[in-house]
Amino acid sequence: MSYSLEKIRKILLENSDEKYRKFSSSLIPNTDNLLGIRIPFLRKFAKYIAKTCAEEFLREKNCEYFEETMLQGMVIGLVKTDIAQRFELIKDFLPKIKNWSVCDCFCCSLKFTKDNRKEVLEFLKPYIKSENEYEVRFAAVMLLDYFVNEEYIDTTLALLNEFTHEAYYAKMAVAWAISICYINYPDKTFEFLKRTKISPWVFNKSIQKITESIKIGKNLKDKARALRI
Repeated sequence: MSYSLEKIRKILLENSDEKYRKFSSSLIPNTDNLLGIRIPFLRKFAKYIAKTCAEEFLREKNCEYFEETMLQGMVIGLVKTDIAQRFELIKDFLPKIKNWSVCDCFCCSLKFTKDNRKEVLEFLKPYIKSENEYEVRFAAVMLLDYFVNEEYIDTTLALLNEFTHEAYYAKMAVAWAISICYINYPDKTFEFLKRTKISPWVFNKSIQKITESIKIGKNLKDKARALRI
Protein backbone atom coordinates (compact mmCIF):
# COMPACT_ATOMS: atom_id res chain seq x y z
CA MET A 1 0.00 0.00 0.00
CA SER A 2 1.41 3.37 -0.97
CA TYR A 3 0.96 5.59 2.05
CA SER A 4 -1.68 8.20 2.61
CA LEU A 5 -3.60 8.98 5.76
CA GLU A 6 -6.71 9.27 3.63
CA LYS A 7 -6.40 5.62 2.53
CA ILE A 8 -5.92 4.43 6.09
CA ARG A 9 -8.84 6.55 7.30
CA LYS A 10 -11.06 5.21 4.52
CA ILE A 11 -10.36 1.62 5.60
CA LEU A 12 -11.09 2.52 9.21
CA LEU A 13 -14.35 4.21 8.30
CA GLU A 14 -15.41 1.18 6.28
CA ASN A 15 -14.90 -1.02 9.34
CA SER A 16 -16.57 1.20 11.92
CA ASP A 17 -19.51 -0.03 13.96
CA GLU A 18 -21.95 2.51 15.44
CA LYS A 19 -23.19 0.21 18.19
CA TYR A 20 -19.62 -0.57 19.24
CA ARG A 21 -18.75 3.14 19.05
CA LYS A 22 -21.50 3.97 21.53
CA PHE A 23 -20.43 1.15 23.82
CA SER A 24 -16.76 2.21 23.72
CA SER A 25 -17.65 5.87 24.27
CA SER A 26 -19.42 4.93 27.49
CA LEU A 27 -16.19 3.38 28.82
CA ILE A 28 -13.78 6.14 27.79
CA PRO A 29 -14.82 9.50 29.27
CA ASN A 30 -14.13 12.76 27.44
CA THR A 31 -13.40 11.00 24.16
CA ASP A 32 -15.66 12.04 21.30
CA ASN A 33 -13.61 11.02 18.26
CA LEU A 34 -14.19 7.27 18.25
CA LEU A 35 -15.19 5.43 15.11
CA GLY A 36 -16.09 2.18 16.82
CA ILE A 37 -13.58 -0.37 15.53
CA ARG A 38 -12.81 -3.57 17.37
CA ILE A 39 -9.30 -4.23 18.64
CA PRO A 40 -8.72 -7.48 16.67
CA PHE A 41 -9.24 -5.60 13.39
CA LEU A 42 -6.92 -2.80 14.51
CA ARG A 43 -4.20 -5.31 15.43
CA LYS A 44 -4.47 -7.01 12.05
CA PHE A 45 -4.40 -3.67 10.25
CA ALA A 46 -1.42 -2.53 12.34
CA LYS A 47 0.56 -5.59 11.21
CA TYR A 48 -0.12 -4.66 7.60
CA ILE A 49 0.89 -1.04 8.10
CA ALA A 50 4.05 -2.10 9.96
CA LYS A 51 5.12 -4.11 6.92
CA THR A 52 4.16 -1.59 4.23
CA CYS A 53 4.26 2.05 5.33
CA ALA A 54 5.21 2.24 9.01
CA GLU A 55 7.73 5.06 8.67
CA GLU A 56 5.31 7.38 6.88
CA PHE A 57 2.38 6.55 9.17
CA LEU A 58 4.39 7.11 12.34
CA ARG A 59 5.44 10.56 11.11
CA GLU A 60 1.79 11.49 10.73
CA LYS A 61 0.75 14.43 12.94
CA ASN A 62 -2.83 14.82 11.72
CA CYS A 63 -4.55 11.84 13.29
CA GLU A 64 -8.15 12.84 13.76
CA TYR A 65 -9.68 9.70 15.22
CA PHE A 66 -9.07 7.72 18.38
CA GLU A 67 -8.41 4.59 16.33
CA GLU A 68 -5.72 6.31 14.24
CA THR A 69 -3.80 7.09 17.41
CA MET A 70 -4.37 3.56 18.68
CA LEU A 71 -3.01 2.23 15.39
CA GLN A 72 0.16 4.32 15.70
CA GLY A 73 0.80 2.83 19.13
CA MET A 74 0.35 -0.68 17.81
CA VAL A 75 2.66 -0.06 14.85
CA ILE A 76 5.39 1.22 17.18
CA GLY A 77 5.32 -2.17 18.88
CA LEU A 78 5.46 -4.05 15.57
CA VAL A 79 7.83 -2.11 13.33
CA LYS A 80 11.26 -3.60 12.75
CA THR A 81 13.80 -1.25 14.28
CA ASP A 82 16.54 -1.14 16.89
CA ILE A 83 15.85 -0.47 20.54
CA ALA A 84 17.19 3.10 20.50
CA GLN A 85 14.90 4.10 17.64
CA ARG A 86 11.93 2.37 19.28
CA PHE A 87 12.54 4.36 22.44
CA GLU A 88 12.47 7.54 20.35
CA LEU A 89 9.18 6.46 18.78
CA ILE A 90 7.73 5.80 22.24
CA LYS A 91 8.85 9.22 23.48
CA ASP A 92 7.18 10.87 20.52
CA PHE A 93 3.98 8.91 21.04
CA LEU A 94 3.50 9.46 24.78
CA PRO A 95 2.14 13.04 24.46
CA LYS A 96 -0.60 11.65 22.19
CA ILE A 97 -2.03 9.51 24.98
CA LYS A 98 -5.16 11.21 26.30
CA ASN A 99 -7.08 8.29 27.81
CA TRP A 100 -6.61 4.99 29.62
CA SER A 101 -7.56 2.87 26.62
CA VAL A 102 -4.82 4.11 24.27
CA CYS A 103 -2.33 3.94 27.14
CA ASP A 104 -3.07 0.36 28.13
CA CYS A 105 -3.30 -0.93 24.57
CA PHE A 106 0.01 0.77 23.76
CA CYS A 107 1.72 -0.91 26.70
CA CYS A 108 0.35 -4.29 25.66
CA SER A 109 1.75 -3.73 22.17
CA LEU A 110 5.34 -3.21 23.36
CA LYS A 111 6.21 -6.92 23.35
CA PHE A 112 9.86 -6.13 22.62
CA THR A 113 10.10 -5.43 26.36
CA LYS A 114 10.20 -9.16 27.10
CA ASP A 115 13.64 -9.42 25.50
CA ASN A 116 14.90 -6.04 26.71
CA ARG A 117 13.64 -5.70 30.28
CA LYS A 118 16.79 -4.14 31.70
CA GLU A 119 16.89 -1.38 29.09
CA VAL A 120 13.14 -0.76 29.21
CA LEU A 121 13.17 -0.47 32.99
CA GLU A 122 15.80 2.28 32.80
CA PHE A 123 13.72 3.99 30.14
CA LEU A 124 10.62 3.89 32.35
CA LYS A 125 12.14 5.34 35.50
CA PRO A 126 11.83 9.04 34.57
CA TYR A 127 8.13 8.58 33.82
CA ILE A 128 7.41 7.27 37.30
CA LYS A 129 7.77 10.82 38.64
CA SER A 130 6.29 12.58 35.63
CA GLU A 131 3.82 15.42 36.11
CA ASN A 132 1.75 14.04 33.22
CA GLU A 133 -1.10 11.75 34.28
CA TYR A 134 -0.81 9.38 31.36
CA GLU A 135 2.98 9.17 31.43
CA VAL A 136 2.64 7.96 35.01
CA ARG A 137 -0.05 5.51 33.96
CA PHE A 138 2.19 4.33 31.12
CA ALA A 139 4.99 3.56 33.58
CA ALA A 140 2.68 1.74 36.00
CA VAL A 141 0.99 -0.37 33.33
CA MET A 142 4.34 -1.28 31.80
CA LEU A 143 5.48 -2.47 35.22
CA LEU A 144 2.41 -4.65 35.75
CA ASP A 145 2.54 -6.02 32.19
CA TYR A 146 6.23 -6.94 32.08
CA PHE A 147 7.95 -6.65 35.46
CA VAL A 148 5.87 -8.70 37.89
CA ASN A 149 8.18 -11.71 37.88
CA GLU A 150 10.79 -13.34 40.08
CA GLU A 151 13.65 -11.24 38.78
CA TYR A 152 11.95 -7.85 39.01
CA ILE A 153 9.26 -8.02 41.71
CA ASP A 154 11.40 -6.26 44.34
CA THR A 155 12.33 -3.51 41.90
CA THR A 156 8.73 -3.15 40.75
CA LEU A 157 7.45 -2.73 44.30
CA ALA A 158 10.18 -0.21 45.08
CA LEU A 159 9.26 1.82 42.01
CA LEU A 160 5.55 1.68 42.77
CA ASN A 161 6.36 3.08 46.18
CA GLU A 162 7.67 6.23 44.47
CA PHE A 163 4.41 7.16 42.71
CA THR A 164 2.88 10.38 44.04
CA HIS A 165 0.70 11.70 41.20
CA GLU A 166 -2.81 12.67 42.27
CA ALA A 167 -4.67 12.33 38.95
CA TYR A 168 -7.31 9.59 38.85
CA TYR A 169 -6.03 7.41 36.00
CA ALA A 170 -2.48 7.51 37.32
CA LYS A 171 -3.61 6.44 40.79
CA MET A 172 -5.84 3.71 39.42
CA ALA A 173 -2.96 2.23 37.44
CA VAL A 174 -0.72 2.15 40.50
CA ALA A 175 -3.43 0.42 42.55
CA TRP A 176 -3.96 -2.07 39.73
CA ALA A 177 -0.21 -2.77 39.56
CA ILE A 178 0.01 -3.33 43.32
CA SER A 179 -2.92 -5.75 43.18
CA ILE A 180 -1.21 -7.74 40.40
CA CYS A 181 1.94 -7.88 42.51
CA TYR A 182 -0.06 -9.20 45.47
CA ILE A 183 -1.85 -11.83 43.39
CA ASN A 184 1.47 -13.16 42.08
CA TYR A 185 3.74 -12.49 45.09
CA PRO A 186 1.47 -12.16 48.12
CA ASP A 187 4.15 -12.40 50.82
CA LYS A 188 6.46 -9.79 49.31
CA THR A 189 3.57 -7.48 48.49
CA PHE A 190 2.04 -7.88 51.95
CA GLU A 191 5.30 -6.68 53.48
CA PHE A 192 5.32 -3.83 50.98
CA LEU A 193 1.79 -2.82 52.01
CA LYS A 194 2.78 -2.75 55.68
CA ARG A 195 5.50 -0.16 55.06
CA THR A 196 4.56 1.68 51.88
CA LYS A 197 4.34 5.46 51.68
CA ILE A 198 1.71 5.56 48.92
CA SER A 199 -1.35 7.69 49.56
CA PRO A 200 -4.28 6.30 51.58
CA TRP A 201 -6.50 6.48 48.48
CA VAL A 202 -4.13 4.36 46.38
CA PHE A 203 -3.54 2.02 49.32
CA ASN A 204 -7.24 1.33 49.87
CA LYS A 205 -7.93 1.05 46.15
CA SER A 206 -5.15 -1.54 45.94
CA ILE A 207 -6.80 -3.52 48.73
CA GLN A 208 -10.14 -3.26 46.96
CA LYS A 209 -8.71 -4.60 43.72
CA ILE A 210 -7.00 -7.44 45.60
CA THR A 211 -10.22 -8.46 47.32
CA GLU A 212 -12.16 -8.32 44.05
CA SER A 213 -9.77 -10.69 42.29
CA ILE A 214 -10.91 -14.19 41.39
CA LYS A 215 -7.30 -15.40 41.18
CA ILE A 216 -6.61 -15.71 44.91
CA GLY A 217 -8.42 -17.32 47.81
CA LYS A 218 -10.30 -15.94 50.79
CA ASN A 219 -7.38 -16.24 53.21
CA LEU A 220 -5.13 -14.01 51.12
CA LYS A 221 -7.98 -11.55 50.58
CA ASP A 222 -8.73 -11.38 54.30
CA LYS A 223 -5.04 -10.88 55.08
CA ALA A 224 -4.93 -7.88 52.73
CA ARG A 225 -8.32 -6.56 53.86
CA ALA A 226 -7.07 -6.38 57.46
CA LEU A 227 -4.55 -3.72 56.38
CA ARG A 228 -7.19 -1.32 55.04
CA ILE A 229 -6.88 2.19 56.48
